[in-house]
Amino acid sequence: MPSVKPPRQELFPRISPVDTLLAALSTELDEVNREIRARVTSSVPLIPQLAEHLIASGGKRLRPLLTLATSQLVGRDKPAPIGLAAAVEFIHTATLLHDDVVDGSALRRGQQAANRIFGNKPAILVGDFLFARAFELMVESGELAVLDCLARAASIIAEGEVAQLQTAHNLATDRAAYYAVIEAKTAALFAAACEVSGIHGQASKTEIHALRRYGQQLGIAFQISDDALDYDSARAQLGKQIGDDFRDGKVTLPIILAYADATSQEREFWQRVIGQGRQEAGDLEAAQALLERHDALARARAVAKDAAQEAIDALTPFPPSEMRERLAALAHYTVARQS
Repeated sequence: MPSVKPPRQELFPRISPVDTLLAALSTELDEVNREIRARVTSSVPLIPQLAEHLIASGGKRLRPLLTLATSQLVGRDKPAPIGLAAAVEFIHTATLLHDDVVDGSALRRGQQAANRIFGNKPAILVGDFLFARAFELMVESGELAVLDCLARAASIIAEGEVAQLQTAHNLATDRAAYYAVIEAKTAALFAAACEVSGIHGQASKTEIHALRRYGQQLGIAFQISDDALDYDSARAQLGKQIGDDFRDGKVTLPIILAYADATSQEREFWQRVIGQGRQEAGDLEAAQALLERHDALARARAVAKDAAQEAIDALTPFPPSEMRERLAALAHYTVARQS
């Protein structure tokens, strides 16, 4: 069977591949949103209030969108996995709530973070509530393999978050340690979001493995691109906040690449601003200049591009279709996006 070819550029001239998928799966995604809202009802008013804040704050629903899209790719005669897509989104939303507390984030999707409005304790506890709702949906699927897949992903994500705490401010972090973090905290849920659709659709082992591989490599490409965007001035021109990772002392791939090639004077700078967290006015701009000098952002994006291509190659077991092209286009877009 021929390999998956990159989509022609003219296929998506005006709207992004994410928007194309949203349009193609709008009916199913509306059902997912209804399921999500139904599941956050509670006799404790703060729970739906806080959950609704996140639901209404935007976001592309990328992970449940992957579950719905790959379900169509499998093409079995089964209803769309609405409950599983909702479970995937609940896991993601719960991790966002917890992350914002851990990171002390002020903003989420351009709006005030839930922990800043409602407090850290409610944010953590509502995150726990959403995890519980996710597990209820997994059990209701009646498929032990689904429960195993998503429960394993939730565990791996937690490990990744702890590992990221250990690498923060640690300039001895190498690429292997960085990849271990992003594969756990980001790629694991992308992979599970795709894998569960194959399980639900009773796909072959080869197809399930292919779906998991696609999601994993897409997640890696997504996170590396996001880490590069955190230092990209073009993002600031689009109204996006940059420098969050820098301020948090996170050791991401662009930093690892620049630090490896740094002069002794440059290493002293990185040790002060990242290793010790002593940052002054103008340090972010100085960091951006160093990343540019060592071509670190472009090199990081090249790594992300390779991961995106691996995601596309993973789709080879599936026959050519419009949905396969859309998923391939999504992988390309993950690297090319500006926000």
